[in-house]
Amino acid sequence: MAADAARDVAGRVGLDLVEIAPTARPPVCKIMDYGRYKYEQKKKAANAKKSQHQTQLKEIKLRPRIDDHDLEFKLRNARKFLIEGDKVKCTVMFRGRENLFTNLGRVLLARISELMSEIATVEQSVRSEGRTLNLVLAPIRSAVEKIRKEEAARLSAEAAEAEEREAAAGSVEAAGTEDLGVVEEESAVE
Repeated sequence: MAADAARDVAGRVGLDLVEIAPTARPPVCKIMDYGRYKYEQKKKAANAKKSQHQTQLKEIKLRPRIDDHDLEFKLRNARKFLIEGDKVKCTVMFRGRENLFTNLGRVLLARISELMSEIATVEQSVRSEGRTLNLVLAPIRSAVEKIRKEEAARLSAEAAEAEEREAAAGSVEAAGTEDLGVVEEESAVE
């Protein structure tokens, strides 16, 4: 179809003639509402941007003589950050005489990297910056996806179990009210 004829058809219908692929031979054009097309493109771009996850660097701060329970608590948070897709920076801070025993911090960071090895890789090995030692962990995508699927399955199983309990409680409640009515009648007779 000639360009002039296409413009005439678009004008009669009340739409626009939009060039879709200008580099193609012959160029490809389409009759459409251009304002609506731009609006839909903008919405698609906004939805794509919304679904993206910006990777952040989260930090957990430790001392060289941290207790086991405190370390477990910190690692639980680090695990949560890694599952969300963020990187984790583990920082061991030294004060005073602790600066003489940086080997304790290195041992601690080695232990952390070993404990987190199933879901994270060491992106930046142990590095000393002034009075701190740093280690950066990045999530392993396949392991994180596996954990997310397991957690989703566990949550759905818990929801189904809760529904069963509610249904069972409802039937017990109904049976309980019938029994109460019988008891009230018996007490009224006496």
